[in-house]
Amino acid sequence: MEPQTYLDGQWHEGNPPVLGPMTLSTWLGAVVFDGARAFDGALPDLDLHCQRVCQSALNLGMKSPMEWQEIERICREGVTRFPEGTHLYLKPIIWAEDGWIYPDPNTSRIMINLFEAPLPEPTGFSICISNHRRPAPDQAPTDAKAACLYPNAGRALREATELGYDNAVMLDPIGNVAEFCTANLFMAKNGVVSTPSTNGTFLNGITRQRVLSLLREDGASVEERAITVGELRDADEIWSTGNHAKVVPVTRIEDRVLQPGPHFSRARELYFEYARKSV
Repeated sequence: MEPQTYLDGQWHEGNPPVLGPMTLSTWLGAVVFDGARAFDGALPDLDLHCQRVCQSALNLGMKSPMEWQEIERICREGVTRFPEGTHLYLKPIIWAEDGWIYPDPNTSRIMINLFEAPLPEPTGFSICISNHRRPAPDQAPTDAKAACLYPNAGRALREATELGYDNAVMLDPIGNVAEFCTANLFMAKNGVVSTPSTNGTFLNGITRQRVLSLLREDGASVEERAITVGELRDADEIWSTGNHAKVVPVTRIEDRVLQPGPHFSRARELYFEYARKSV
């Protein structure tokens, strides 16, 4: 089925042309977005995703033309335009039409895009350590889910795929582990689950937060802390959390093969138990 996009009070099919050559966001990058999921009747944490896109807009100097509750309502309406149970990606986008270098918040616009995107199977993926790093908060708008942050992650991902890996680990400016190119990162060693502490260089993902809380409620030993590359290379288990694939394991880090372990398996089980109750 064709993607569906809500814009200016109407639904459009396909990929409607929207941003023009004189639109500030076309040539100067003032675009934020968020990603939520619908699958098997579930819409996990949709409210939090809608709240975050509004906050991202504010952090980039814009303002959402809609309250988050209205964005959520339209997302739910959009889901009904697809066959029941379809796996969807829900993507509200906010941009600015005008401004001078920085956006004029009074020209902010929004569109809400939904398209079919099956959840990837948890078969695992391979990773390397990237030469490209996440920026510090004083170097880029790291407090927003901003489109301008993704070309650097894209460079890292392209580098990894050209080397024969599926993804890469990006470090923070001082050389500690930050996240994957496309998702947040967890590891386990000697029975303890660890994830990089949020130091302002990457988004504290909504799925990351959910998995953290679920594991802690389940009695797991979980730490948020600085993780070195050496520790990651020596981990018993590594997995990712993110909106696109949710919770999936790493099965190879460079030349070392890993198996999906009990901490990953429990994290995935807990997340999908939670998610399928979210309607």
